[in-house]
Amino acid sequence: MSELSSILEAAVDDKRLARNPMRAKSVRWPKAPRERREAWSLETALRVRDVISPRNRIAVVLGLGCGLRQGEVFGLSPEDIDYAKGMLHVRRQVQAISGRLYSALPKGAKTRTVDMPSSVAEELNRHVEKFPPVEAELPWGRPGTDRPRRKFSLLLATRFGNATAVNTWNTYTWKPALAKAGVISPLPEGAKRWQWEAAPKDGFHVLRHTYASVMLEAGESVVTLARWLGHSSPTVTLGYYAHFMPEAGSKGRAVLDGLLGKQGDQYASRNSPDSPQG
Repeated sequence: MSELSSILEAAVDDKRLARNPMRAKSVRWPKAPRERREAWSLETALRVRDVISPRNRIAVVLGLGCGLRQGEVFGLSPEDIDYAKGMLHVRRQVQAISGRLYSALPKGAKTRTVDMPSSVAEELNRHVEKFPPVEAELPWGRPGTDRPRRKFSLLLATRFGNATAVNTWNTYTWKPALAKAGVISPLPEGAKRWQWEAAPKDGFHVLRHTYASVMLEAGESVVTLARWLGHSSPTVTLGYYAHFMPEAGSKGRAVLDGLLGKQGDQYASRNSPDSPQG
């Protein structure tokens, strides 16, 4: 539904429609079913990280190491990195409608702060040293010559010094890396460079799911993870990722067994038939 709304919005910008009917108050968007998310193995994620082009390695690191969405990676600025506190400030994303780039607030129009592991900080330092940030100026909110423009530095840009277009990056950077890592089949002989088979479960977003799986399996708080992922509530996070918690229930059970079992022994010894208190 969001894709349809984006297409209609582009038609409004091109003066083909007077307004976007999907934005009318009478239109109620259906709620998407909360399907459980599937993650890669950590081995697969690291293999993709290591075979993707050096310039774009940092994108995989940020998706896997901090759970950033693809557009958030493309919109990340060096000013958003707090090395002293080990945090990333997610303040914008770069998106495209009909090939026209624009910047906007992250999904849900909410900025957030994400924990940054030291390994990610080290990768960021190496990336900035090898690929200096570039300045970009893009329309804000949606594409269009009438839109206000905002200027910021980009951590990840093309080799020509431009902001990264999602579809182009997926076709010419992401899919070749997946094929090289053995995640998807290579292009058939004679196929054009853009004629990849669809791989919906192996899009960039799978790195975010893998990040969530690693965090939950390590015992991270669902409340904390929801905040880092930018979810509206921990309930959303649980709805997507509860199956990544194989130990859910067992830790509490072990604590209760230890506590009640210990107390049970005490009461048994005190109130047993052989006890003076019996």
